[in-house]
Amino acid sequence: MRFKIVAFIALIVFAFACSKQEEQKPQIAKPAVKASHEVTVQEVIQVTEYTYIRVKEGDAEYWMAAPKAEIKEGEVLTYNQAMEMKSFESKELKKTFDSIFFVDKLDTKLGTGSMTQPMKPTISQEDVKVEKAAGGITLAQLFANPSSYANKTVTVKGKVVKMNSGIMGKNWLHIQDGTKSGSDFDLTVTTSDNVGKDQIVTVTGKIVLNKDFGYGYSYKVLMEDAKVAGENNPHKMMSM
Repeated sequence: MRFKIVAFIALIVFAFACSKQEEQKPQIAKPAVKASHEVTVQEVIQVTEYTYIRVKEGDAEYWMAAPKAEIKEGEVLTYNQAMEMKSFESKELKKTFDSIFFVDKLDTKLGTGSMTQPMKPTISQEDVKVEKAAGGITLAQLFANPSSYANKTVTVKGKVVKMNSGIMGKNWLHIQDGTKSGSDFDLTVTTSDNVGKDQIVTVTGKIVLNKDFGYGYSYKVLMEDAKVAGENNPHKMMSM
């Protein structure tokens, strides 16, 4: 009995000593997260929808891309978040970037905190007339009452009036069928399928509303991960 008491006391002393050692262990500080980046513009390349900029931050130089904006060489810009893409190919520039950072918001360092305003691309309604797909809906039906199609899989037939490939691992289509509701006539579609500009296609995918990916990609109505059916088309695919 005496042995059990001594053993119990020894166990308590050992546990207390261990806890004190734990308390006395030095705490490893986590690296501070940099709140923002400050870069100086070295080079600017404008394309259809985006602005490519080569920047310098400290001793490092790298490429960035942002929604098209008026940016000048020598400007000092700041940003908080960016998404890096490796081996990104811009077909419009005929150039592959080993690494490039996509950012949706750049601020100019002018002492006023004013933002570099993106020049949003203009999508014009084309003179097209495409018959509704069997079992599908028109864009007018979709845009007239989008909430009734939210999170549902629908089929739309239309003409690919614009095509961007390799953005966030997807191809991005702009589809028009000649119908509209109010000022809405163009549907953005993401897909893994390769499609040519000006091709008439039938797309089937899930409708999502008010989708904001960041990095300049925000949509009131979007069709995601669509399957595309259409004739082969010789047109060269467009990209950033």
